[in-house]
Amino acid sequence: MLKADFHIHTAYSMDCETPVAEIISRCLETGINCVAITDHDAIEGARKLQSLAPFPVIVAEEILTPHGEIMGMFLQDHIPSGVSVEQAISRIKAQGGLVCLPHPFDTFRGLKLEHNELHKLAEQVDIVEIFNARSTFLRCSNKARAFATKYGIPGTVGSDAHSASEIGNTYVEMPEFSGRDDFLEALSQGNIYKQRSSFLVHFSSALARFKKSM
Repeated sequence: MLKADFHIHTAYSMDCETPVAEIISRCLETGINCVAITDHDAIEGARKLQSLAPFPVIVAEEILTPHGEIMGMFLQDHIPSGVSVEQAISRIKAQGGLVCLPHPFDTFRGLKLEHNELHKLAEQVDIVEIFNARSTFLRCSNKARAFATKYGIPGTVGSDAHSASEIGNTYVEMPEFSGRDDFLEALSQGNIYKQRSSFLVHFSSALARFKKSM
């Protein structure tokens, strides 16, 4: 069985300073043996970790659109931020990736779309993040879970770790999978373990963003 954290950032994100080696060490320490590296506007960190880690690593990316973030999973190529929601989804699918909605109803970081526009996206979405350890309000996760259930979309969870100590706060225990094609089936058989991170973790992200902007 895999113990998977599907939302982790590396120092390649503009608001994170965690080196790839530290992520691997933390995963081995906590028993996390599958991850998705989901850097903002970058896949270099995911590729580097994939080449070094002794466990499966999914190359993913959080793409910032004018209406919020869309996540691509199982990517081959970087997708630049700034594209529209529709373009982000199209570019993810063009390279055989899976479309995930990260923290879609988060008060501060969710998709800023009209109700009907968000629900129109459902048929193009492969995965919904139904719990994000950094989300401040539980109702955000409840809305995400309801959305995924309504449309029969598999749900995932992630620590959204921007520091090594956050890795493994939330994870999915699921069967092993051989790649993109059987990932969704394995995910549907998973059990979710969730724990919210302290609100204080957001300060580390803010500090990292400030340092990198200097």
